Amino acid sequence: MKLSILDQSPVPEGSTPAEALRQTALLAREAERLGYHRFWVAEHHAAPGLASSSPEVLMAHLAAVTSSIRIGSGAVLLPHYSAFKVAENFRVLEALYPGRIDLGIGRAAGGGALAAKALQDTRVTIDDVDRYEQQVQELVAYLYESEGGASPHCYAGLRATPAVDSAPEVWLLGSSRESAALSARLGTGYAFARFIARNGGAGAVHEYQDSFAPSVAAASPKSLLAVFAVCAETSAGADRLAASMDLSLVSLEREHLSAPTPSVETALNYTYTPYDRFTISDNRKRMVIGSPAEVREQLQLLAEEYRCGELMISSHIHEFGDKLQSIRLIAEACGLERRA
Repeated sequence: MKLSILDQSPVPEGSTPAEALRQTALLAREAERLGYHRFWVAEHHAAPGLASSSPEVLMAHLAAVTSSIRIGSGAVLLPHYSAFKVAENFRVLEALYPGRIDLGIGRAAGGGALAAKALQDTRVTIDDVDRYEQQVQELVAYLYESEGGASPHCYAGLRATPAVDSAPEVWLLGSSRESAALSARLGTGYAFARFIARNGGAGAVHEYQDSFAPSVAAASPKSLLAVFAVCAETSAGADRLAASMDLSLVSLEREHLSAPTPSVETALNYTYTPYDRFTISDNRKRMVIGSPAEVREQLQLLAEEYRCGELMISSHIHEFGDKLQSIRLIAEACGLERRA
């Protein structure tokens, strides 16, 4: 089983976004040393609690401070942008770090309605509000234009630069049967976000695997499962660390805005309503929490249920030292081979 990491660059309570980005870089270097396969960063806008608003820029830095781990976006929110511009951004990354770049794409807003409007400005019209599938096809065409069988884009003769001999792996990120079906139809990799949707995921991933249509982007189905994970030496210790994430998700549901990750003390001293307690219990269904042996068992069960040979973990742990220890314990428990 391969393990990878998705980091949303969460800002810890009492810290700064600049420090959160620095911690993301340190986490990527440690993930590489421990033997993790990929390290992806997210895209969020107008979110005080999440520092990664430009995954392409952050990826360039992460690839520069690492040497072998795959670096990717989880995800570039394609409806906000031109497929041509995204293709050129990732061609530059691929030229600089050949064979190490993943292009994960999604269609979420990544922020509120005002942020979405500002990102798209006057570019989007009523006629092209929902043209995500066409955008993905255009993106693949720009990236794989030298390959036979790539669908043409709508600007005949236009080529994305720089010209490179390889292309990034293309992944669709989703949390529904619709996204799984689209990924299968277009022949891309598919990452199911269980940390967003806790129900129905296995069926969606199985449908993707069973109905996959080979393409220039991928000859066979590639699927991974992304899940929240917190590990400590004991199950009680892990449960305590996860309290920060419990309060973060309660606050997100209530305020619809990502706030800085609260400390364990803040979370444990918070006065929760009965509905909050229900929300926390429900949210825990999309998390893997426990001692190293417990986390390993839970991850193995998920890998079997989803028929995925790769799992991607994400966590909002307040203290960075605890976050590093969590990925170290998981790597050791799952038998990852450390890099020199």
